[in-house]
Amino acid sequence: MFVVLFAVVMGAAHYYVWRRAVRDTTVPGRARRIGTGVVVGLFVLLMAGLSLNVAALAWPGYLWLACAFYLAILFGVLEIPRLLLNRAARRAPVAVGGSPAEQPVAAGGRANGQPVARTDPGRRLFIARSLAVVGGAATAGLVGYGTTQALGDPVVKRVPVTLAKLDPRLSGYRIAVVSDIHLGPLLGRSHTERIVRMINEQQVDLVAIVGDLVDGTVEELGEAAAPLRDLVSTHGAYFVTGNHEYYSGAEPWLKELDRLEVHPLRNERLRVERAGAAFDLAGVNDVTGANFADGPDFARALDGRDSADPVVLLAHQPVQVREAVKHGVDLQLSGHTHGGQMFPFHLAVGLQQPVRSGLATFDGTQVYTSNGAGFWGPPVRVGAPPDITLVELHHNFARR
Repeated sequence: MFVVLFAVVMGAAHYYVWRRAVRDTTVPGRARRIGTGVVVGLFVLLMAGLSLNVAALAWPGYLWLACAFYLAILFGVLEIPRLLLNRAARRAPVAVGGSPAEQPVAAGGRANGQPVARTDPGRRLFIARSLAVVGGAATAGLVGYGTTQALGDPVVKRVPVTLAKLDPRLSGYRIAVVSDIHLGPLLGRSHTERIVRMINEQQVDLVAIVGDLVDGTVEELGEAAAPLRDLVSTHGAYFVTGNHEYYSGAEPWLKELDRLEVHPLRNERLRVERAGAAFDLAGVNDVTGANFADGPDFARALDGRDSADPVVLLAHQPVQVREAVKHGVDLQLSGHTHGGQMFPFHLAVGLQQPVRSGLATFDGTQVYTSNGAGFWGPPVRVGAPPDITLVELHHNFARR
């Protein structure tokens, strides 16, 4: 159903792009036929890249997806100047005489001796071509910039978080949060090695990978994930499932990650201690797991703990904070949103998730949402650079 819906939406977008970039800028003939063939071919390439998940098709297919997306948006924005320029290009009304058969009738005019406002076809073609160039140039700039953002090093963010229950001896405890790595046909072993290197450089106390590590099976991507065994931290590395793990075969991946010493937290918690002080680290499965008989179980993960100590919860989607609040969670660490990845998708995230990016508070529970270190679909990020976050826990001394 997703592929069918996607094909319908992108088919409509390609038709609109064809109208503005091909039909409006050419006259009937060879150039229009070639342009039409190119647009059809790009649509087929896009669908093949999405369906077959092969790098040779995915790279050009997904890049074109970003181009088609921004072309459609920019051509839509240019509709108003197009309308104004076409109106301005109409010739001044002239009186037309002679017999009705001899009287040309232009759009918006009248014959039989009445004024006729005619548009110069050459000017209309010039306007269409000019706007197509503007839209194409802007798209190339946006996609080019977004590609450098998506494929460059993630930004290392430092986010201090104050927890009222935190023992002062744990103040300064640092958790490296990374999400949405999305190993797959476009991102492989070198991407994992870079993330591991950047985390290890920070000398953190604990590593939290909060879902959507992979887009493929262990057989396909096991070698790409292998560098995770080199993660170094005081108290180890932990993982919770994202929705894409369930699409990729969650059980084999959970076993593989355990083998790599990245320990899955499957609706469970553990005690983290330093210098005689402690907090609880818990993890719940992604909500998508409910469709695979492996959904989140907050009661199992959180009930029965000592409420005097703070609890840090790993949960892939920010929306899970609604349940976290009911169980007295102090801090939830999440991903999933990609920070919107490509503007203006930022605006749509709020329809599904309570937090797009950064730190927020809901009924006493803080939730931090990472932009993620990878990308899904187009290798493009506009307005949402990839990140690795160092969450630093602090005690609220003012409440002592």
